[in-house]
Amino acid sequence: MLARIITLASGTFGAAASSQFPEYSQQYLQRLDGAVDELRRIAAGFDSDAAELGLTRQEALVQLSEGGAMGAQRAETMAGVLSRFQQLQADMAALQDLTPLQRVLSAARFSDPEVATAAWASFQPAIPVSADGLIFAGGGVLAGVLAAGLLLSVLRLPFRALGLAA
Repeated sequence: MLARIITLASGTFGAAASSQFPEYSQQYLQRLDGAVDELRRIAAGFDSDAAELGLTRQEALVQLSEGGAMGAQRAETMAGVLSRFQQLQADMAALQDLTPLQRVLSAARFSDPEVATAAWASFQPAIPVSADGLIFAGGGVLAGVLAAGLLLSVLRLPFRALGLAA
């Protein structure tokens, strides 16, 4: 009886947890799109300033870095911003046309801590009614039941070794 309760609870927990991925991934994409738009604006402004001086982006960063301690710090910061922009832009391009089921296979693209934190802060768990949410819930039930079965099998090992029924 206890084994059935544990299995049912594990399956229910698995369903509830995994069924949230489609909505969270949508929240993440919305935040990612906003971050890409903002970084695009910053990169365009930097590139425009560089172009007015007849410089490429890289030349402008080098020249800025040679402008004393503040310039060097600013160049390092700007290089980080531009690098993040390129990474987030690549993530957005890779994720935007995928279904939630396909996004699971690209989970490594959900790696920006600022975007993830913002998405999580605004995320509201809900009961899924979409096909994707129900598929994830079914996968979660299966994973939960399998995890409970594995755990119960491991817990029964000492009793079996002693010849006791468990």
